[in-house]
Amino acid sequence: GARVMEHECGTDLAELRELCDVFHANDNLAAAVASGSFRTDGMVVVPCSMKRLSAAANGYSASLLLRAADVCLKERRTLVMVVREMPYSAIHLENMLKLARIGAVILPASPAFYNHPQNLGDIVNFVAGKILDQLKIEHEIYTRWNGECER
Repeated sequence: GARVMEHECGTDLAELRELCDVFHANDNLAAAVASGSFRTDGMVVVPCSMKRLSAAANGYSASLLLRAADVCLKERRTLVMVVREMPYSAIHLENMLKLARIGAVILPASPAFYNHPQNLGDIVNFVAGKILDQLKIEHEIYTRWNGECER
């Protein structure tokens, strides 16, 4: 994840840590979020690789990220998996279906174009807004469909 963030966003892990209120190393399975008794509203895995998707679908909690996802599933909390690879193989689809059946939200990073995005930021905001919607966080970062086509 850190390498992807640095490559795609130009931000390194040290910069991200400065923005965090709390930071846990991914190998810290004793962190509070690894326990179901630690209350959260949910979790978003973004980007969600097919490796992480497969591990979550099969209960393979080898890291803090995967253990926290497992906790969300077992505690029936919102778990949003923002998958980004494509095309999908039958194995990918089966893992997505498996997770969806046990309550996870599969949210491909697929932008809409009904809102006529003007730049990359508009496209990113649409996906981010859809993620926030799943967590029931109010926002106005994208234009919602109103049933009309404006041209």
